[in-house]
Order: sequence, then structure tokens, then C-alpha cells
Amino acid sequence: MPSGGYIFSWFDWFCLWYPPGWLILFNRHWQHYHTDQDGWNYLEYGLFLIPGGFYLALLSRWLRLGFRPPRREIGEFDPKYQEAFRLEVLSPIVKYYFRAELQQVENLPSTGPLIVTMNHAGMCFPWDFLTLGYLLSETRGWVVQAVANPVLFEHPWMIWWLPPKWSQVLGGVRAELDNFEAAMAQPTPTANAQGKIVLYAPEGIRGPLKGWRRRYQLEKFDISFIQLSDRYHIPILPVVCIGSEFLHPWAVNLKKLQRLVKLPFLPLSPLMLILILFPSMGIWAMRTRLRYSINPLQPAGLDTHSSKRRAVVYQQAQQLREKLQLQINHLLGKPVRS
Repeated sequence: MPSGGYIFSWFDWFCLWYPPGWLILFNRHWQHYHTDQDGWNYLEYGLFLIPGGFYLALLSRWLRLGFRPPRREIGEFDPKYQEAFRLEVLSPIVKYYFRAELQQVENLPSTGPLIVTMNHAGMCFPWDFLTLGYLLSETRGWVVQAVANPVLFEHPWMIWWLPPKWSQVLGGVRAELDNFEAAMAQPTPTANAQGKIVLYAPEGIRGPLKGWRRRYQLEKFDISFIQLSDRYHIPILPVVCIGSEFLHPWAVNLKKLQRLVKLPFLPLSPLMLILILFPSMGIWAMRTRLRYSINPLQPAGLDTHSSKRRAVVYQQAQQLREKLQLQINHLLGKPVRS
């Protein structure tokens, strides 16, 4: 990595406050620290900023690359780049745009390892997870990695928007057992981050799929996080996020169209009319206030083998879901909805 950090120019500040420019900022920051011959160039960045210009930029890049997509490189997690991205790009977004805050910080343990579970909504780029990772790193000095759907690493749209290895280098872990085990086995990169901290969405892809109408309703929890906690003796730290539903409000998911484009979810809302003109806004989200309530630590189970019946694990997962649902309803002052 270069010895000098990334210094915002007037153009970067413009991109930060002009929604189609977020994608430019992410790519410019990457290109400062990495050699990326297949990446976007300045002419294409300029086209991002005008209505419909993204399509011309995409055509320009495709022609420049010799009628082929960007190279699909396999990247490894780089905690130094994650820290640089957190301090130089995420910091102003989290502080001034999402106005994020941790509540009940006294429930945060001083060290890991931990599986941090959180309700997941928003039907957009996973800003609720990125923001929580930022806050945990700022508060405890932890190095945080997030488990994500494999499609978000390899979908053709993603490799055109962002560098092909961007998610992995920032710490993304594919939601597959082998990748989780590899992430847990990797040595802790800094002295301040004692033990692995992994963010996990128990609702899985059902969280973003529920859309605006059921935005406050937790979906059924997968049991895998309980099984992983038992197997690796890792305690669970439940977190409730309020405000993520406004990242992409009024959205619904059309399953037939979603399957057609092979995405895990495809949010449709009035904002999609703007996205058609400015596809670079695919990583943007509405301004909101993200509040994270930290719950008491749930100790890991003692059973690390298959002798624990699946029904027992399922019951544990749904009991936690019901507990967090009650907390969400209390924070919102709303009655329980089925």
C-alpha cells in the first residue's frame, strides 16, 4: 500500500454529496491503493455524473477492455486497506449521512471472538452492516468481517460497478461453511483485535426480501449461526438496528424480475426511476439515522457435535428472534405484528 493516505480533493467532496458520485469515490479510493488497469478512467467517471451517462461509460470501458468484462481476480482480506477505507471514506458517510450511533455500549465485551447477529433490512447495498462494522471498529478497535450472500461477490453487475475483489479485500466472507471456517482460522491481524469478530444476518436474504410493508417484522432465523457458535465455542452478540428500513424506503421485491436478472433481491420503488438514469447510484442509500442497540452476550453452547438435535437448535434460534422482535416493537412503540 502507498505510504501516503488518500486525501480528498474538491472532486471527492463533490462525489460524496452528489449521489451518483459514491461509486466514483469508492473506485478512486481503490485505485489509489491498488493497480487496477481494468478499472474506470476519468472520462468514464465524468459520464457517471450525467443522466444516462453510465451506459456510455460502460460501453467505453467494454470497448477499452477489448470486448471483455473486467478480470475476475481472487482477493484476500487486507485489514490495512479495510482500515484505510474506514477512516478515509466510511467515516464521513457514517457520521454525517447515516448519523449512526451505538446504544447500550456497556453490553459490548472487551474482546472476541464473537458472532455479531443483527436484523437486516433496507433492500439496498448493505449499509447497515458496513456501518455497524465501522462503529465496532471505532469503539473497540476490532477488525470486523461480514458474512454475505455469494451472489454479491460474483454477480456480473458487481464486477462492473466495483473492482472484482473489492468485497473480499474489505473483509467480506462468503456465506459458505468452508469460507467461514477459513475466516475463523486466519490469524488475528492486530493486537487490538483479540479474536475474530464476524457479522452475521440470521434472517439471511429473507431480511431484505421482506420489503417496506413488513419492514419491522423479523423473518425466520436460520439455525446456522447457533450451530457455528456451538461448534467453535464462539458467543453470540445480538444487535438490533433501527433505521435501516429507510435506506431504500417504499420498496417491494418482484420475484420474477429478480430471478430474471439472477439477483438475490431486486428492490423496486419510486427511487428506481432515478436509478435507471443513474445506475451508479446502486451503492447509494437514502439519508437516515441508524441506531444500534447492543444486547447482552449469549454464551456459546457446549455441544459441538451433531448430537444436539436440529429441533433444539431451531427452537433456540426462534426464541432469540422473538426476543429481538419484542425489543424492536418496544423501541418503535408498536404492537407485535404476525
